[in-house]
Amino acid sequence: MTSASRPAGITALSLFFVFGTVMSGLAVFMLLFPGGVLEPLGRLNPRARDGLTAMGVWALLLMSLVSVACAAAALGLWHRTRWGLWTAITILSLNLAGDAANAAIARDWRTLIGLPVGGFMLLYLLIQRRVFDRHA
Repeated sequence: MTSASRPAGITALSLFFVFGTVMSGLAVFMLLFPGGVLEPLGRLNPRARDGLTAMGVWALLLMSLVSVACAAAALGLWHRTRWGLWTAITILSLNLAGDAANAAIARDWRTLIGLPVGGFMLLYLLIQRRVFDRHA
């Protein structure tokens, strides 16, 4: 598949999910090897690090699932598959729900920035869904 046949926005979203794959994979690695070479990255968001550490093995499972889901979305979007589209839509929807819940329950107002950003990504995918019609 050539990049000329894939809209630039779909390419960008695919790369966004590659980034999500790498970041969630790094989180798994940091949970498996606390105090390791990647420890300075954990200091970038100590609240998230502490929250994941407190979850124990569940954090490893969750972040592994996020990494695999992001990889699937990236691959599916890259190849313009329907399952890639729906995987991306599901991930973005869950993230929007999580951001809204964090704002409402934990009063973490910083998460509100994710609502318009994720909303625009979702809207773009829904508008571009015809690009996925001719692919398996």
